[in-house]
Amino acid sequence: MNIFFEESGSFKACSVLSKQGDAFQVELPGGRRAKVRAKDVLIKFDKPAASELMQEADTIAQQIDLDFLWECAPDDEFPFATLGADYFGDKFGPTERAALVLRMHGAPVYFRRKGRGQYQRAPQEQLQMALASLERKRQQALVQAGWEGELKAGKLPEALKNKAIGLLTKPDKNSSEYKALEAAAAARGISQARLVLECGGIASARALHEARFLSEFFPHGIGFPSVQPGALPEDLPEADVEAFSIDDVTTTEIDDAFSVQDLADGRVRVGIHIAAPAPGITRGDATDAIARGRLSTVYMPGDKITMLPDNVVDAFTLAEGGLRPALSLYIIVNRETQEIVATETRAERVFVKHNLRHNHLDEHVTKETLAAGTGEYPHKEDIAVLWPLAQALFEKRQQARATYRLKREILRNNDFNFYVDGEHITITPRRRGSPLDLIVAELAILANLSWGAFLNDHGVPGIYRSQRGFGGPGSKRTRMQTTPAPHEGLGVAQYAWSTSPLRRYVDLVNQWQLLACVQHGVTAKLAAPFKPKDADLFAVVQGFDDTYSAYADHQRRMEYFWCLRWLKQENKRQVAASVVKDDLVRLEEIPLILHVPGLGVHARGTRVMLEVVSIDELTVEAPCRLLNVIDAPSASAPAKEDEGEDEIIDTEDLSAESEAKAQAEASAEASETPPEEPAGDTQASEEWTQS
Repeated sequence: MNIFFEESGSFKACSVLSKQGDAFQVELPGGRRAKVRAKDVLIKFDKPAASELMQEADTIAQQIDLDFLWECAPDDEFPFATLGADYFGDKFGPTERAALVLRMHGAPVYFRRKGRGQYQRAPQEQLQMALASLERKRQQALVQAGWEGELKAGKLPEALKNKAIGLLTKPDKNSSEYKALEAAAAARGISQARLVLECGGIASARALHEARFLSEFFPHGIGFPSVQPGALPEDLPEADVEAFSIDDVTTTEIDDAFSVQDLADGRVRVGIHIAAPAPGITRGDATDAIARGRLSTVYMPGDKITMLPDNVVDAFTLAEGGLRPALSLYIIVNRETQEIVATETRAERVFVKHNLRHNHLDEHVTKETLAAGTGEYPHKEDIAVLWPLAQALFEKRQQARATYRLKREILRNNDFNFYVDGEHITITPRRRGSPLDLIVAELAILANLSWGAFLNDHGVPGIYRSQRGFGGPGSKRTRMQTTPAPHEGLGVAQYAWSTSPLRRYVDLVNQWQLLACVQHGVTAKLAAPFKPKDADLFAVVQGFDDTYSAYADHQRRMEYFWCLRWLKQENKRQVAASVVKDDLVRLEEIPLILHVPGLGVHARGTRVMLEVVSIDELTVEAPCRLLNVIDAPSASAPAKEDEGEDEIIDTEDLSAESEAKAQAEASAEASETPPEEPAGDTQASEEWTQS
């Protein structure tokens, strides 16, 4: 005897070996033996064989007309055998019975299962709706198959032309468009992004990188709502100085400027003037909401997304030719010893006489011309005063670094400027560590150091950047916090970001706190926008840290992208590089750091010639292989690891707008540092001049 039974929602036929009580011992066609309960058995039969019955039943089931079967079915619940007799008539044998079960069970739109072998036909209205839905899905499947075919052939379907970017950034994975793209990419054996790029759905790999970033961090676009900065206090005094700034030629968010005044007894008063949007922005107002939503200006080669609207930036940037609101730190310096004998912080309006530009001045202001007193350029005398002060401040920080068991900072020779014109990139070297760079860097560090102490002295919380190694020579932990702590990499007792309030939200927060100290003195703790242990201040710190890192990742990726574009544009198939560590090399002509598998063991600083095997702008990769060694450092020369682990990356404030470039460089440098030497602050050099 054979039986046809249901097991876990599927139907099987087998031979009965024996029966014990209400259970059958059976053998399936594959040879497996099992136990089947009598209540699960739907059909008992002698012929045909179990395997033959299933094959024949499948064939007959496909021939059953569901519409006619539904018409024959009663409205009430019924056993399948009842309907079978009406449909098949006298030929209703075991095979037809099994076929009927398979057909009805496989058509839940027509028949609802009510128990073992029991069914009920679906109401007519519901059946019509279900059939209409199935027809729509069938039509969608045909359309989807058509799209898939076009994509496989390298053609972008018309329906996908306005959806291509969305399918690669934030797709609806249940949509027919996405399913067609997914299937076509899988069939072609390439990524969906590459398929869309090949089909012309996106203009370039650059457009995709930018779109992905904007989709995640600016889903509502990069435009600003209409806002107006608040009115400045009428009693804001006018400073009796003429200030000047030093920035890149493309800088628009001019955060800092400087002034110099001679005093009696060989002293000089140096002013560090920071743009002051805080008096015109109130915590919680519309402009603050915009700044807090963005947290920082985003920099990338050839473009930027500002933290504040243009009209707000224009109102507070330290543009030349007018009085500008500023928070000023004045220091009295003994010119003979370069010691700071007094400091003062003021909120005021400062006249900015000139916006000096690195692009025009760097070749004129050098160590040699400053020593000889030669050359003619604006504020020559002021720069001559600031240069020895900057050197003294630098040396003081190096001495402090030594107490933390750190070596001297080593200034790398070159930085690079990126200039983008459409899809064309120009990358030009610029010498780092120039006198102007050092002046701006050291004065900015001094301001952040002094104002961090100023906040702490008044008991007002601020946002500090600390770096601690806890006495050991290993890697250091860099973090942002609301209480002062040493920044060992910079060699300062505390460090509160305060010099870039137009482009970093934490600087704006600190400026609010500093203004409270200036205006209210000993009662500042009660008047400051953020009180001690304010939970919202902790939220600002956490949000800024995460967002700032994400912005830096995007900027670094775009810099690498443009480096690859430069290689392709200049048809560079062979490039010179120097070994950083292991298989990591740095190209000499552009700021690109690559891994070269199979490079071999070479001393740090070894110059090698590489062959660029391929360039992939989509994945931002450029596989290279070693051609030959150009030259190696001499054995008598000090190893790079012995020179100092932090190079320039620990100089945190080297002027206005070079943040993107500097941060990418800093992160790359950190990865190069030998394990036994601390890498320093990976955000450190973000104040280099940014275009």
